[in-house]
Amino acid sequence: TEALDRLSETDRTTAEACQEAAESLEAVLAASPFVAESLSRQAGLLRDLIESGDLFASYAEGTLPDHLRTALAAVGDETSLLRALRRFRRREMVRIAWRDLAGWAETAETLRELTWLADTCVQGALDWWDGELSRRHGTPRDAAGNPVGLVVLGMGKLGGHELNFSSDIDLIFAFDEDGETDGPKPLDNSEYFTRLGQRLIRAINQLTEDGFVFRVDMRLRPWGDEGPLALTFEQMELYYTLHGREWERYAMIKARPIAGDLAAGGRLMKQLHPFVYRRYLDYGAFGQLREMKAMIEREMARKGMRDNVKLGPGGIREVEFIGQVFQLLRGGREKPLQQRGILPILRVLGEDGILSDEEVAQLTHGYDVLRRVENRLQAARDEQTQLLPEDEHERLRLAFSMGHADWDSFIGAFNHVRAQVHRIFRRVFHVLDEGKGKEQNMLSDVCSGILAGEAAVAALRAEGFAEEDAPRVLELLQDFLRERFLRALSDTARERLFRLLPRLITRLADETGAAEILPRVFELLARVGGRSVYLALLLENPPALDQLVRLVAASPWIAEQLTRHPILLDELLDARTLYAPPG
Repeated sequence: TEALDRLSETDRTTAEACQEAAESLEAVLAASPFVAESLSRQAGLLRDLIESGDLFASYAEGTLPDHLRTALAAVGDETSLLRALRRFRRREMVRIAWRDLAGWAETAETLRELTWLADTCVQGALDWWDGELSRRHGTPRDAAGNPVGLVVLGMGKLGGHELNFSSDIDLIFAFDEDGETDGPKPLDNSEYFTRLGQRLIRAINQLTEDGFVFRVDMRLRPWGDEGPLALTFEQMELYYTLHGREWERYAMIKARPIAGDLAAGGRLMKQLHPFVYRRYLDYGAFGQLREMKAMIEREMARKGMRDNVKLGPGGIREVEFIGQVFQLLRGGREKPLQQRGILPILRVLGEDGILSDEEVAQLTHGYDVLRRVENRLQAARDEQTQLLPEDEHERLRLAFSMGHADWDSFIGAFNHVRAQVHRIFRRVFHVLDEGKGKEQNMLSDVCSGILAGEAAVAALRAEGFAEEDAPRVLELLQDFLRERFLRALSDTARERLFRLLPRLITRLADETGAAEILPRVFELLARVGGRSVYLALLLENPPALDQLVRLVAASPWIAEQLTRHPILLDELLDARTLYAPPG
């Protein structure tokens, strides 16, 4: 009611006279104080969106540049440029947020139009400042006299057309060749493009009384903050050839020329292509990718990370990592993997048999839900956050915006989605664990009995066990380690068993009621432990281990039959045989 009262009379009467706007008005204002505050600050904005029809239609790709050209037509100085860009951004962000919160736009449209908005604002600011600088210093040219333009690369979600509502934009600046400008006060090209880049950043990033356009992050460029702001193509190629690290290949997968000289940007991407996509199956990347995966897992174990929609277990980063790892490993030989967006990559992985049809569907749905939650968290106050709220009122706001009647309903459904994503993430990345030899982590120490007490309980909680379950799981594990049959195992069987246990415990962390399931699994292992061929089957075939846990969790009777007749493992652990119709 307060938000409605703060609308200008013109905006309110226009909205009330339009059925579509009137039906969505209260829900949108309740979900987003940012929209309410923007409409209050900029009287007439809602009327403009309604009367122009922009509120009710998705944009074509060229619509935003046309709108911005009109908005910047009368700009004569930097102050008016900054103001015009920020008012333009506010109008379009209100429109995008409204369409998303009203349920009129699919997630793909929201991400695409947020990306187009960033592209357009960067290009508009670049064009204005390039005009100003070239009037003073002339046009940058190479040694042959050809004009040289700045290339702006968009990285991350910006490059992949997947930008979220209140995201930083990661940029890299480059230009084709050294030379100098041809004006009365010439500058060498490096100095010209450095000045242009600095002014572009200020136009987009600087906080004024009208807010900001986008926060700009330049740290992904070669040598980070210590490196030049703009480099030649040759310098870029040399850096990545000699110094490029695996995480930089990972980042460069989504790189896209978003503004400036787009034709030159296309040439730059061709020069960098061999660095990103190597022509051979890149086994050398496995070690560094394992380190990246381990870093993700360590970060997920930090306090509070479970509530992080992006970085927590089952979060956005896990979906992206699944796709991008296989792009790095196999993209050089499989052109369909050379795409920037994550959803097409998941479909390719399904076609290649790396993911099952069910997993592709679950990851696609999970990604959609995760991105909608992220956008609605950020659209509430135009803040860069990925944390689920703790405040009861904010929880209700998020739940309602996601179509749920209360927080419990929302978080139950959301946790189910995240659990599916996390389970697939764990299954897929057994490939990164192969070849490591013995597990080198705290969980391995817990499973071998080296780590005990509170430290062991903490390690199990970090692995994903509920706070109340971890002590019981540890007790069951320690009882198992005291079983007499362990002393009778051959060296080979013992080594395989102690490699298997951390994987088993990790897999059980995803199951509800792990403390009830674990005794059944341990009883089975005690029966088959002397037959190391079965342990090898479970070690070398992670889907078989996954299938075993599913079966034992689903039915104590199946667990009992497997324990009595271990030969059934050969058939029951093959999902194709188990679920095939008789005949």
